[in-house]
Formats: sequence, C-alpha cells, structure tokens
Amino acid sequence: MFDLLIRGGLVVDGTGLPGRTGDVAIEDGRIVATGRLRGEPARRVIEADGLVVAPGIVDAHTHYDPQLTWDPLCDSSSLHGVTTVAAGNCGFSIAPVKAADRAYTAQMFARVEGMDPSALDQIAWTFETFQEFLDTRPGHLGVNLGMYVGHSAVRRWVMGDAAFERPSTDDEVAQIAAIVDDAMAAGALGFSSSHAPTHLDLANRPVPSRLSSLDELRVLAEVVGKYGRGSIAYAPESAVEGINASDRDLLIELAGLGGVPLVTQGLGGRSKVDAPTKTWLESRDFLDRSAAMGTPVYSLLMTRPLNGPFTIAGGTSRYEGVPLWHELMNVPLDERRRRLSDPDSRAALRDAIDNPNRDPAMGSTLPPPFWASMRVSSSTAAANQRYVGGVIGTIAHEYGRHPADVMFDIALADDLQAVFHWANETPEWRELLKDVQRHPQMIAGVSDGGAHLDRDDGAEWSTHFLATWWRQEKVWRLEEAIRRMTALPAAILGLTDRGLLQTGFGGDVFIFDPERVDVGTCKADHDVVLGVDRFRAVPVGIEATIVNGEVVVERGERTGAVPGRVVRPG
Repeated sequence: MFDLLIRGGLVVDGTGLPGRTGDVAIEDGRIVATGRLRGEPARRVIEADGLVVAPGIVDAHTHYDPQLTWDPLCDSSSLHGVTTVAAGNCGFSIAPVKAADRAYTAQMFARVEGMDPSALDQIAWTFETFQEFLDTRPGHLGVNLGMYVGHSAVRRWVMGDAAFERPSTDDEVAQIAAIVDDAMAAGALGFSSSHAPTHLDLANRPVPSRLSSLDELRVLAEVVGKYGRGSIAYAPESAVEGINASDRDLLIELAGLGGVPLVTQGLGGRSKVDAPTKTWLESRDFLDRSAAMGTPVYSLLMTRPLNGPFTIAGGTSRYEGVPLWHELMNVPLDERRRRLSDPDSRAALRDAIDNPNRDPAMGSTLPPPFWASMRVSSSTAAANQRYVGGVIGTIAHEYGRHPADVMFDIALADDLQAVFHWANETPEWRELLKDVQRHPQMIAGVSDGGAHLDRDDGAEWSTHFLATWWRQEKVWRLEEAIRRMTALPAAILGLTDRGLLQTGFGGDVFIFDPERVDVGTCKADHDVVLGVDRFRAVPVGIEATIVNGEVVVERGERTGAVPGRVVRPG
C-alpha cells in the first residue's frame, strides 16, 4: 500500500518533457511509481484533476540556517512550493561557531542579512561544529536543508577577532582548509565566500571572508576538488559594481580547481540599476567562455523585482552606500527633522545622493534606490494627497526640482511618516530579463529567504516566476519553467535525488492550479513565528507542498509535519 497517491493531475516531471495526465505514488518518503495507477490502494489520496503536479521547488540561495533552528518550515518559502533550500550562502553559516562567538555570529547575520536581533535570540545553540549542526536537524525540519559551510564562520573559528583584521597565515590557512574538509566529509554542499564590499558587521567592520587572500580561496576550492561534488558559491569584490575582467578569470579558475559548478552573483552589478542593458552581452560572453573551458560559472538571477516600503521616521538600510543618508536614517528624530529643514544640510544630502560611495575601502557600496522607481505609497497629510501613487523622479521633473527635495518636503509634511516604496523594476529591466533568464547558466528565480526584514526577501519567487514569466509573458513553456525551478538548481547543487518526479527520487511535490497560481498578497505583516514584522506573501492557487511524501502545507495552512531531511551532494 502506498503512503500517498496523487491521482489524475498533469504530471510535469522536471525533465522538460511535455506533461502528461497520470498519477504519482510515494512510499517511505520516495517516489515508487508514476503513470496510471488505477485501483492501487493508498493511505491517503489527493485528487489532482485540473491541477499541475510538479517536483518540489529547489531554492539555491537562502539564509534560513538561523531561522531553521526554531522554525522548521520556512513558510515564507514552503507556502510557494519550495521543498529544498540551500542555506549558508555568502560566507555566512550558522556553523561552525564556538560558544564564545555566538553573539558575534548573530550580529553578523543581523547586519548583513537584515535579520532582527531579537528574533536571532531564538536560535537553539545546541551545536558548535558543522557536523554537530547537521546532526541536530533530523526530526526538526519541515523542508529539506542543504548547507554550505561559510568562509566567514570558519575564519572566525580559527582566527577569532583577527579574522576581520588581517589575512591569515599559512598555518591558519591549513586550519581553515581542514575545517572545510571536515564539513565536506559531513555532507556540505560546498563552501561559500564573499569579498563583496556591502558585507559589513554591526560595528562596520568587513566580515571575515573579506580579509582572506585569493590564495586562501584557491586552497578552499582545492578542498572541494578533493571531493569532486557539490558546488562553490562566491561573490567577488566587484560583484556590486559588475564583475570585472580579473574577477571573471578568478571565478573560472576557482571552478576549475573545484571541478564543480561555481555559483556567483552580481554579473550586471550596479548597471542593473543605472543601465540595465549595458553589460549583459559582455556577461553572456563570459558565461559562454566558462562553459567552453569546461569550468562553468552559473549566476543567480532574481526574476522578481526587489521592493520595500520605508519611512524616514522608521529608517531603512537601503542607503548604506550613501554614508550621509545612512547617518540621517539613524540619528534621533528631532535631528532628522532639523537636517531636512536646514538648507545647508539639504545641499550636502543632495550632493551625497548624486555621488554614492563606490570605494570598498570607504564602506558599503550598496547602490541606493533610484528615483525612477521610488513612489509615494501613502501619507496622512492633506498636502501630500496629490503625490500619493506618484513617482518621485517624475514629480521632481514636473516641478523642476531635485528629487531629494521633493522627497524631503513630502516627508516633513507628514512628520516623517509618509511611506515611500522603492523597487528596482523599470521597463528596460523587465524587457532585458526576458532574454537574460533564458541563458542556460542563469539560475532563474532564487531568493534571499530568511533575510531582510525591512523589505521583500523574494521568497515568493517561484509563484511569481510562474505567474509572470510563464503565464503572462509566455517566456517559457510550462515544462521548461518547471525544469528551471527544480531539476536545474538541484543538478547545479549536486543533489542527485531531488528535482524530478521519477522513481527513486525524494517524494517532494508541488501541486498548483495553473490558471490561478500567483504571488497573492505580499506585504509587511506580523510574523507569528519570528515575533516581528516582516514581508510575507500568501499565494493563491496552490493546493499542497509535499516533502518526502508528507504534506507540510495544504491550501495555505501549515500541517505541523516535519519530514524534512538534510540533503547532501552525491
């Protein structure tokens, strides 16, 4: 008798082949049969007539490892069909961590990934080594978890405070390599690292991985190469500005040393904001060159626009790359009001926003929100009602004023409570994305799941991908859209039993209504799991998310099941 029989749906198996009406049977957490299984008994039957039955979504880039210690399900992702998450990205992993360094690790996640410090107080610190962390997860996972070992975590373990002060010695490199080796033996997806200048801790110090030498990176890539499985995830120093020629060569070299896929981010960098089409042809040639050399580099691609609301009273982290504005968002409210009302202060703020920081040695180079996509979301002030819904850049053009002055006047009229909403979407960005996402080395979708409480973390990317790029824009056939979200990322991560609805594979299934599937509501709301406000999207048109044969989300409701497993590259 099967444990679960999903009957009569359009089975889109993740291979890219056309879907076919049939059944899927699961027993002991594995798919044991597909086809037409009439009359076969099962402990539970899900009637899927009119629904699509697809493999569970694989998200190759999340930061759920802290949250998973108290929230098994990661419901901001699993609600949207995600059944496997890759965590420990960007060099930040919750393990290894010495007991004395737990506070440091928590504050690093709080700063870099925008997590709430009080929420991080809920981390169940019952582990120190990477192996010990993985050992704590069985029986406490609602989704499957694959883990990178983070470079910053390992450097901190070996070097203490010196990790964010200097490069390592030869002896320290050997110790760092030994810990990465142990993690690989325990089943790590690979190692992750970052030299990105946006990665700072709460004391404005560069995170430990940024102080590592390129030779140290090469040694760690060779450790992965010893195993020949998994992947390497790395954000080079030029990622924010757009990966330069020397870093492209480095990425190819690291992929060759590891003998595994290398996953990077930031190919377009700042040009994705300033000039969306500027670097794509060059980036495409780089990806093609890496593949031709037998050392393929893959790039994360967020196909869901970034967005988030903020008030000047509440502040935002989006201006870290403009030091004067970042300071404005953190001084007392009376001082904010004074600065916005003072002509000399305003002049300095205008100059600062027109000349954001581009020097990593001077701090974060995060590009600020751009005026063409900054709109006035809401305001209670009568004088502002004519601006609500308008774009700051457009309003400024109409009145012949600097956009910063328009924004400040609107804020002051509402005692700094007017809500502004930023996004990175423009018509040019959207049109270019139709082409970019088709490249076979772009990992379409992905999120920053578990991070960034002050904005949409993109965890709903899978339903957005289906609703926007399959159904609305018709960039993909359904079967290929599903493959891009399941089998492809599973293969890049080295997961040999996920991403397909085939006999012997894990029983991870996503069932949805093809006519209705959509992001649904996406707004800042109180998260009962985290106990803080955060963006959360509640989708529509989703019947069930199934992990290892057990339903973890059914029609938008958590079931409480915890069938998730630690998944390891094969």
